[in-house]
Amino acid sequence: MKSSEKFRRSRSFSEELRRQIVGQIERKEFSISQICREYEVSRTAIYSWLYRYSTTLKKGTRMVMEKDSQEKSTQELKKRIKELEAALGRKSLEADLFRVIVDLASEEYKTDLKKTFGDQASNSPVK
Repeated sequence: MKSSEKFRRSRSFSEELRRQIVGQIERKEFSISQICREYEVSRTAIYSWLYRYSTTLKKGTRMVMEKDSQEKSTQELKKRIKELEAALGRKSLEADLFRVIVDLASEEYKTDLKKTFGDQASNSPVK
């Protein structure tokens, strides 16, 4: 008998806990490796739980895992945020430019164009 076998504990996990763990894997909250470390359980046991309790993962199906999929997704989202912030900045500048143009035109024609075209009258006095 090996020394590691002497100290090996016999543990059992309730069906409710096994289903919870399978759900966490399906929702991609944790990877199989993380579950193995957290609960000190073998990959074989995890896969048997997946085959038994999973609604989407069945024996014989393959699940392709990308090493950097989470990081890649985060980078894509950050890139999209930057694009949207830039677009918002451009639209804000456009709106400011239009306000200035309307104010200058109001001064030139000595009428409040905002009031004339139904928008709220400007607070700046017309010369």
